[in-house]
Amino acid sequence: MNHQALLTPTTMGRHILKNRIVLPPLTRQRAAQPGDVPTDLMALYYRQRASAGLMVSEGAQIEPRGQGYAWTPGIYSQEQIAGWRKVTDAVHAEGGIIFAQLWHVGRVSHTALQPDGQAPIAPSAIQAQKVKAFIATSDGAGTLVEPSMPRELSRDDIQQLVALYAQAAQNALDAGFDGVEIHAANGYLVNQFISAHANQRTDEYGGSLHNRLRFLREIVQAVAAVVGPERLGVRFTPLFTGTDQDRVYIGLVEDDPHTTYIEAIKILEQAGVGYLSIAEADWDNAPDLPEAFRRDVRSTFSGHILYAGRYTAERGARLIEAQLADLIAFGRPFIANPDLPARIANGWPLNPLAAASLYGGGAQGFTDYPVFAATNNEEVSP
Repeated sequence: MNHQALLTPTTMGRHILKNRIVLPPLTRQRAAQPGDVPTDLMALYYRQRASAGLMVSEGAQIEPRGQGYAWTPGIYSQEQIAGWRKVTDAVHAEGGIIFAQLWHVGRVSHTALQPDGQAPIAPSAIQAQKVKAFIATSDGAGTLVEPSMPRELSRDDIQQLVALYAQAAQNALDAGFDGVEIHAANGYLVNQFISAHANQRTDEYGGSLHNRLRFLREIVQAVAAVVGPERLGVRFTPLFTGTDQDRVYIGLVEDDPHTTYIEAIKILEQAGVGYLSIAEADWDNAPDLPEAFRRDVRSTFSGHILYAGRYTAERGARLIEAQLADLIAFGRPFIANPDLPARIANGWPLNPLAAASLYGGGAQGFTDYPVFAATNNEEVSP
């Protein structure tokens, strides 16, 4: 199978991406404690995968209230910025390009993760359903828990959050990142504002779709003013099904996802955002995105379009050849194959994923996946 479409370079803003293969944001829960600080081991993990055309870091919470899972890294303290600098230096030493994903979980959290045990924050005081938060336990193992009831944000709170996103973007630049991605997907804070189910406000941030998109609009403008719009990406998860699998997207199924997300994408287009990332449903029998939606995305957005989901190299290449995508992200395959672009280019077999070590732990299942040695057709330690 010809994968050439995935292997060609492309220019995105000031960056020349050496291929169309992307390492997407992947939560691994290995930040140092206390302080949720990126580590030398994390720097090694990203360095091993720097042959991607574009890398996006695992989600980094923009403030302490933005955390919904123990041991995820932040990007709000000087110690965290210094830790991320180790990551970006390691990636740049290998010629890689890496963006930071700016993350706030909103209501998908627990009082055990919140400063002073306070309630999580959300556009409306509606508890998250069909999802779990993850808290540390005394035995070091951690456990999944129901999210706590959140409190509704005031207008002043919202403006403070917009400023926190802008500050996190500056922190990312200070840490050496090449750009940032706003996490507006998977039922987290920005997605909660967009959703008519999670956002039942009666002020200018709720009600109509235009109002529910206001928070996104303000964050995009604030972050773009810091990093430059060409160094900004935004991630969405449009969900076109109402099955029990809604839990994967935390129950935020829009009544009209086509209209909702095309209107959201118009905001990115007006701001000149560099890329749009669309994370598709990835369970085994998940439906594909409607072709009409893909075509409307392409006609609406002139920047780079990135799709992530259950993509094989063949399927991703076809989408690029059809001019419906510019970049394709591979999540689990890139976790298990640090040399994934070379494997795709050469048709080499893929390592299996060690699913038990996805979240938390040390080097096992993180930095110990072998690379493929073409000289003797065998796996070798990285």
